[in-house]
Amino acid sequence: MDYEGIVYRPPSEAYSLIIQVTIGCSHNKCTFCSMYKDKKFRIRKLEDVLEDLKESRKYYRKVEKIFLADGDALIAKREYLVELLNAIRIIFPECKRVSIYGSPNSILIKKDEELREFHSLGLDMVYMGVETGSDMILEKIKKGVNSRELIEAGRKIVKSDIKLSVTLISGIGGKEYSVEHAIESAKVINEIQPNYIGLLTLLVEDGTELYEDVNKGKFILLKPKEVLHENRIFVENLYVNNCIFRSNHASNYVSLRGTLMKDKEDIIAQIDEGLKQENLEDEEIFRSL
Repeated sequence: MDYEGIVYRPPSEAYSLIIQVTIGCSHNKCTFCSMYKDKKFRIRKLEDVLEDLKESRKYYRKVEKIFLADGDALIAKREYLVELLNAIRIIFPECKRVSIYGSPNSILIKKDEELREFHSLGLDMVYMGVETGSDMILEKIKKGVNSRELIEAGRKIVKSDIKLSVTLISGIGGKEYSVEHAIESAKVINEIQPNYIGLLTLLVEDGTELYEDVNKGKFILLKPKEVLHENRIFVENLYVNNCIFRSNHASNYVSLRGTLMKDKEDIIAQIDEGLKQENLEDEEIFRSL
């Protein structure tokens, strides 16, 4: 099985079998993202994907987790996904979890009964990039949806009993809109009530529109301690139950973890400890991959 281009997956899918269903991202317009800029989006032929599954079976004795890539594989039509999920159950009967990237727009075009059907066939988790809950920032980063659409998409997944993991980007509003980003993001998450929350910290990548804005002084990056202050405001305003919270991505300055609401005060205490670290420089850092 040969992957086409660089394949990205969530940190929690590190030990999963990764199957490319789509090539690239169906939206691919976000100003901060360079992940799929070298790929023209397309959905792979189902027969090719099924062949990848059969080939993988020859090499792996036991596969407990499968992740369906690239960006937004959920956009594939119902018939395609049903046949694919059925094939996974037959070829890998020991598989305990199938997960997938789903953009807000691809979730919104799916019917509720379709999502429930996917769940009954083994789809256990959808990863959805929220990035921010601020309508103004969403427009600036060209996310392609507003906060109400993010909430509607998130709720559709939760309602279907598929687990929902959302990601947000610390610092995506820059210095000017840091507080708005934190507060509005918390509002959206409170409305959705996801199962998992993951915080990343903004990395500015060459070749993106945001990179140019930083170079031109149009976007002011947060300093490390300002990122943590933003994180604190965000967590303080979260009111979600039985939700696993993580900011243990390599981009983060301080690794945070806990279960909300049970560990909310502990998470805030972790942030406060991070703010005391002397190695978090006060000067602005141009963070680039």
